[in-house]
Amino acid sequence: MADKNLETKDILQKEFKNALRGYNPTEVDEYLDLIIRDYESYQKDILYLQSENERLLSRVDELTKQATVGTRSQATPSRTSGVTNFDILKRLSNLEKHVFGSKLEEPADDENLFE
Repeated sequence: MADKNLETKDILQKEFKNALRGYNPTEVDEYLDLIIRDYESYQKDILYLQSENERLLSRVDELTKQATVGTRSQATPSRTSGVTNFDILKRLSNLEKHVFGSKLEEPADDENLFE
C-alpha cells in the first residue's frame, strides 16, 4: 500500500501561524475536522477490507482442498461404472434361480385352490 504522510493525530494537532491577511482560523479548523472524519472512515474501511480479504482467502484455500479431494475420488473408477440395466436384470434372474431353485418352475399347491 502507499505510505501515508499524515495521521489523524497530525491533522488534529496542526497549528497554523497567524498572518495579517491570513485565513479564518475557525474555517480552517472546521475543514480539518472534516478531513479527520474522512481519515477515520477510510481507516475503518481499510481494516474491514483487510479482514474480509483474509476471510475470503481462507475460504478459497478450503474450497481448493475440497476440490482436490473431489478430483482424487473421481479419478478412481468404480467397478459398477460399466454395468447396464441388462446386466443387473441378468444377475437378478440368476440369483432368483439360485435362491428359489425349482420352486419357480413347479406350480405351487396354493395356485390350484383358486381354479
